[in-house]
Amino acid sequence: MSYPNNIVLVGLMGAGKTTVGRMLAKHLGMRFIDSDHEIERRTGVKIPLIFELEGEEGFRRRETAVLSQLCRMDNVVLATGGGAVLREENRGLLKHSGTVVYLRAQVRDLYLRTRHDKNRPLLQTDDPQAKLRELFGQRDPIYRQLADIIMDTGDQNLHVLVRRLIQKLTDGQDPNMQTLTVDLGTRSYPIHIGAGLLQQAQLILPHLAQKRVAIVTNTTVAPLYLAQLTHTLTEQGISVLPIILPDGEAYKNSETLNQIYNALLENRCERKTTLIALGGGVIGDLTGYAAASFLRGVPFIQVPTTLLSQVDSSVGGKTGINHPLGKNMIGAFYQPQVVLADTSTLDTLPARELAAGLAEVIKYGLIRDLPFFEWLEQNMDRLLARDKDALAYAIRRSCENKAEIVAADEREGGVRALLNLGHTFGHAIEAGMGYGNWLHGEAVAGGTVLAADLSRRMGWISEEDVERTRRLFQRAGLPDHAPDLGVDAYLDYMGLDKKVEGGKMRFILLKRIGEAFVTGDIPPEHLKNALTGFVRK
Repeated sequence: MSYPNNIVLVGLMGAGKTTVGRMLAKHLGMRFIDSDHEIERRTGVKIPLIFELEGEEGFRRRETAVLSQLCRMDNVVLATGGGAVLREENRGLLKHSGTVVYLRAQVRDLYLRTRHDKNRPLLQTDDPQAKLRELFGQRDPIYRQLADIIMDTGDQNLHVLVRRLIQKLTDGQDPNMQTLTVDLGTRSYPIHIGAGLLQQAQLILPHLAQKRVAIVTNTTVAPLYLAQLTHTLTEQGISVLPIILPDGEAYKNSETLNQIYNALLENRCERKTTLIALGGGVIGDLTGYAAASFLRGVPFIQVPTTLLSQVDSSVGGKTGINHPLGKNMIGAFYQPQVVLADTSTLDTLPARELAAGLAEVIKYGLIRDLPFFEWLEQNMDRLLARDKDALAYAIRRSCENKAEIVAADEREGGVRALLNLGHTFGHAIEAGMGYGNWLHGEAVAGGTVLAADLSRRMGWISEEDVERTRRLFQRAGLPDHAPDLGVDAYLDYMGLDKKVEGGKMRFILLKRIGEAFVTGDIPPEHLKNALTGFVRK
């Protein structure tokens, strides 16, 4: 694995540049240098005394002279002084030396880390916290502009921070891979999108707490990709426990969940054993819930192998199992360490499964991204032909939309509910038809058509908008109607939906294509008419 020539750490005093830098250099086999320590070594004088004798300007001149030499070195992790970025000359030196990493921390954390340190000349004031606040306001914009990578240090574990930093440093090494981040503070994680990711151990290794994993997959995916992923990991000294489950939505239940628990317990898996979900949405949801509950929480990684799971279920931390009375009624919010969306796995995906994934892709355009919806109208044929560039773009744009929503509302207290467009009706379709008879994406398509028609009946969208939505689902090879379960059956199933609040059903509807909202104020006659408008025997 290759890394940038040098890695330069910038940030305010107390951000952890020296501590992080030493560990980072050790992991990467690089040399660590602290520019402040180098100034003291060369002058034989401590920095507070240099400030006292020469003032800050004198110190900055010495700092520039040292940096001009250090930045010409190779294979170095360089921790800089907090004020090194103030000089334009220094910024040029650092930028051309290698990858600049801004270690960012809140003022309160910086104060707690530095309040007893007498070797910080700028903090020897009556109110060091106020001084830090002033320095943060002055320097944070400069650090941000200079940095190639920004890492929030916060209160996260040092080893986790370094692993995540190494991961970010490797992201740019593969020009065919794109990386997004689900921004959840200290629990943020990357989504890697590209072909051949199952062979790239470096995308997984930084996220393992020990050299042992359990790969949970199913009887369909295992013959295709289990050996490949196992080989990638065992080549790096990782012990792999395979857990192969039956395939299908009908097995997303407590009995199958117990098969995972049994395998983990029988093989004495520990809290640091990472679970890897290799498969579609069912495997991802089962594995995530097992990880959330086994030993009260173990790490897990998502390796989705279907379009639907790559654009939706693997991102955002929703995990769970079905109950005979309702879909996904038992589960937990539990975020993965990383998501690897290997687009090569779509080559073996049946056409029906590919179409099912497109239902969730279309959803993002309908709820918040009109330009993407229009792009889908223009490029649906390319997606169905599995054009790799078109698929990569659709996956990336879908994940960008979902990552932004999850970052804003992790536990579905507000805007995240919009991701359920068509799902209230769709879950009723899945339950009413028997799990697995309609694929999840097919049920979402049928449910979205009902939601669009209900939106029209409420006077928010036009008949043409409904037809435009139906045509796109038709072109994707998806249902443009819902099955005729009967109005009473629909209402019964929908009454068990997780979005019911105070006994009142809530619906995600459209104000226009590209803008959705949540409402519970639906006249019963409009709902009943919608449930008979686009249904077929």
